[in-house]
Amino acid sequence: MSDSPHTPAAVAVGLVQMRVESPREANVQRALDRISQAADAGAQIVCLPELFAIPYPCQDEDHARFDQAEPIPGPTTGRLADAARRHGVVVVGSIFERRAPGLYHNTAVVLDADGSLAGVYRKMHIPDDPLYYEKFYFTPGDLGFPSFATRHGRLGVGICWDQWFPEAARLLALAGAQILLYPTAIGWLPADRGTSEGDSQHGAWETMIRSHAVANGLFVVAVNRTGREGQLEFWGGSLACDPNGNVLARADRHGEQTLVVPCHLGQIDAVRTHWPFLRDRRIDAYGDLLKRFLD
Repeated sequence: MSDSPHTPAAVAVGLVQMRVESPREANVQRALDRISQAADAGAQIVCLPELFAIPYPCQDEDHARFDQAEPIPGPTTGRLADAARRHGVVVVGSIFERRAPGLYHNTAVVLDADGSLAGVYRKMHIPDDPLYYEKFYFTPGDLGFPSFATRHGRLGVGICWDQWFPEAARLLALAGAQILLYPTAIGWLPADRGTSEGDSQHGAWETMIRSHAVANGLFVVAVNRTGREGQLEFWGGSLACDPNGNVLARADRHGEQTLVVPCHLGQIDAVRTHWPFLRDRRIDAYGDLLKRFLD
């Protein structure tokens, strides 16, 4: 897909690190207020955390929580679209999608700066870990790894667990993304917070974000929740990296924070010509990547 003719040389990305509580309306309003604040501070793209409108639903398996899902387009995407149009910003938000009876996804919507729906991404990698029982709720995505042309640049989107997979980041880069955005809900299990194991988990997460930037020569943004929900304490730490993997900005581990980070898109080509990983890929020799394991 070709770039938007309106793609600028530099854009400012807003990272909305927020707590999530009950009820839904309070969370949606908090997100709308943060979008407004980010826009007032110069943001042109604003990314919200994973499933920002509801408390993280996957700490146990509860059929009643399917009632929290909604269609796309739907009430929450409509309000995000209104905010995008009002402020002239691109908005990325993750929604618990009710696609059809018995069919649910963890889905990111990309609303362009005129409020139109630029694209939809359904989470491809679905975890099943203690307190992250997402396979009970979400069907794996079926839309692949597209990029979306917007007024303020071409974006690729993954959701939380997706950010641990280098294959996904590479495919988003190959689809033309200039900025990868990862709405995220990641935190510590009770026994891990404040331990060397917990610090190692946080460090590994940040290393993965930075490594995607380096390996693909583009900007990468991860936007996390913050605060305690049930047994999970989300560790914040939202960050943005440039194509060399340098951390341009990092939020605190605790507390709500909105960052506005300039991304100079011209840096992408400069970095890729100095570190030509895309040029030197041996696509003729990677067929085994399509296998689960090499016997």
